[in-house]
Amino acid sequence: MKPKVTPKELIEDAEDLVTKAVKEMEVDLRNAAEKAWCATVRAVDALVLAKTGKKPKYAHDRRESLEALLLKEPEAERLKIGDRYSTRSDYLHAMCFYEGACKPPDAVKRRIIETKDLIEDVKKLI
Repeated sequence: MKPKVTPKELIEDAEDLVTKAVKEMEVDLRNAAEKAWCATVRAVDALVLAKTGKKPKYAHDRRESLEALLLKEPEAERLKIGDRYSTRSDYLHAMCFYEGACKPPDAVKRRIIETKDLIEDVKKLI
């Protein structure tokens, strides 16, 4: 039986993914955007797991769990964790990765780089 993942492991994975995304942005912006999105997912999963004891399995579970957590955690709401998650979902994942609309490139790069800040804020909340 596979051992359960920990919030720490999810954060480490998120940090690794965002580091790779930043390095890759000048070569393949679309792929870098998806790596930053995946880093966001790992960070949010770490937060939800740390606060509830359950790791979301599907996207709708993640969103629902995050929204419930935001109602109970004023600091998470103050840090706009939900808004930052949604921005990356829409802009990096849906628009850039799936649709190939990675424009303007500087805005995509900014969101990739800012994913580091999101991860740091999640670490503070955990």
